[in-house]
Amino acid sequence: MSARSALSATAIAAASVLLAGCTSTASSGSGGSKISLVQSGKLTTCTHLPYAPFQSKEGKKIVGFDVDLVDLVASSLKVEQEIIDTPFEGIQSGEDLNANKCDVAAAGMTINDVREKNLDFSDPYFEATQALVTKKGKPYSSLGDLDGKKLAVQQGTTGEAYAQKRAKGAKLVQFEDLALLLTAVKTGQVDAGVNDNGVLYDYVKDNPDTEVTAEFNTGEQYGIAVRTGNDALRKKVDKVLKQARADGRYDRIYKKWFGTAPKKPTEKAATEPAAN
Repeated sequence: MSARSALSATAIAAASVLLAGCTSTASSGSGGSKISLVQSGKLTTCTHLPYAPFQSKEGKKIVGFDVDLVDLVASSLKVEQEIIDTPFEGIQSGEDLNANKCDVAAAGMTINDVREKNLDFSDPYFEATQALVTKKGKPYSSLGDLDGKKLAVQQGTTGEAYAQKRAKGAKLVQFEDLALLLTAVKTGQVDAGVNDNGVLYDYVKDNPDTEVTAEFNTGEQYGIAVRTGNDALRKKVDKVLKQARADGRYDRIYKKWFGTAPKKPTEKAATEPAAN
């Protein structure tokens, strides 16, 4: 799910899981190596719901920015995408991929050093940063304003790690998923919440009694993850993302979910530094 987490590396006992159960597609990766999928005719994606607009339920269907991008990969492989909703810790630790639960993980997940020990990431596909959400009219526009106040964080996310380092005076309240965090902010159970800017701006758009009061320039990038050593599939993902950026499909998908074209590398969003 959110930039998301920087938890300590989980023991990857599942690394020895049998891989013989994979079924090969007819597609080949760079160098001619075959791409193997855990289910014949399907590209199985692990994600953690909800994390709109990257992935969320619309009726019985799972939709979102990440979903549309992985659909491009599935289409290139001539298979259908199947999405599994699973706890985020199993995604970021690499456990789900090692256990052949899925082929790729697309969960609004920040690339960082801890995760790169457990996963192999695609090239970055989204720029993100941390932000602060409050009920409208509350006087909290920096982490320093929250000394002695309750600050909601999502378990295992980069937002939680950032708050642990920079919001020393706040009382951190941990939530399992984004929906619970945002409900706590909206209902006043907590004074504010920290999470990725993309999901927070999407939330306040439909909840005008809340607002994003600050962004913190954490310079995060999301990646699509594969099992460590699965170079054929990783290279296929990179190739599809590169083609989509070149032919305009990426920009169209981005505008569909964010209402605007993606910023160019030289364009920087206005940010406020953390106060402590």
